[in-house]
Amino acid sequence: MRYTPYNIKNQEFNREFRGFDREEVHTFLESLSLEFGSLLDENDKLKKEIDELKVDIQEYRKVEKSLQYTLLSAQESSSKAVESAKKQNSLIIKEAEIKAAQIIEKAKDQEEKLHDSVIQLREEKKILIARLKAMIDTQTKIIDSSSSIIESKNPTSPGAVKEDNSQIDVDDILEKLL
Repeated sequence: MRYTPYNIKNQEFNREFRGFDREEVHTFLESLSLEFGSLLDENDKLKKEIDELKVDIQEYRKVEKSLQYTLLSAQESSSKAVESAKKQNSLIIKEAEIKAAQIIEKAKDQEEKLHDSVIQLREEKKILIARLKAMIDTQTKIIDSSSSIIESKNPTSPGAVKEDNSQIDVDDILEKLL
C-alpha cells in the first residue's frame, strides 16, 4: 500500500483496553502526515527539477554535438584550405620554374644565334677583307702597269711623276678603311 498524507492522517487503529492515548496518536499522525506531505512535495519538486535538468542536458548535448560538428567541419575546412594553399603554392612554383626554364632556354637560343651571327660576320669580314686586298692588289697592278706604259711612252716628260708602288701597304689601307 502506498502511503499518502491523507492515508496517514485518516488511518484508523483498533481499540484495545488500555491502548495508546488517542489524542497523542492523532497528533503524531497529524504531524507525520504534514512531514510526509512536505517530503512528497519536495520529492515531486525534485523530480520536476530532474526532468528539467534532463531536458537541459539533452539540449546541452545537442549543442555540444553541434559544436563538435562545427569544430570538426572547421578543422576539415582548415585542413582543406591548407592543403589547397600548398597545392596552389606548388603549382605556382612549378609554373615559375617552367617559365624560368623557358626564359633560360630562350636566352641560350638567342646567345647561340648571336654567337653564330658573330662567327658569320667574322667570316664575312674575312671574305670582304680578302676581296678588298684582291681589289687593291688588282688596282695596284693596274696602276703599276699604267705607270709603266706611261713612262715607256714619255720617259722624259716634264711633270712626270715616278711612283714607287712597291711600298704600298694593303693592310694599312684596309685598317684605315675599317
